Amino acid sequence: MHVDVFQTLADPTRLLIVEALRGGEHAVNDIVDRVDIHQSGVSRHLRILQEAGFVQVRPEGTKRLYSLRPERFQELDAWVTRYRVLWEARLDRFGEALERKQKARMAKPRKEEP
Repeated sequence: MHVDVFQTLADPTRLLIVEALRGGEHAVNDIVDRVDIHQSGVSRHLRILQEAGFVQVRPEGTKRLYSLRPERFQELDAWVTRYRVLWEARLDRFGEALERKQKARMAKPRKEEP
């Protein structure tokens, strides 16, 4: 996984565009309405997303319809999955330690209050 993937998705406007495209294909003007920035800005961010492989474009008459490319997100998911094992193992150990501590606390005799 290249750093440029994270740099591409780190931009808040591009993340909004990705979210807008989750439901399917949209024309630029539809995306403009959803992210509330000027059309030239949306077009620039769409170009960056397209160059990074996250978005594809399909011409339909005078419109250009944009949609997400699943391959790039699948690569990102595969990369994250390799690291998920690390934190899941740590969380499992933390859960076990917490459970032991709670059992030890329950097993302690309580002091009588005068």
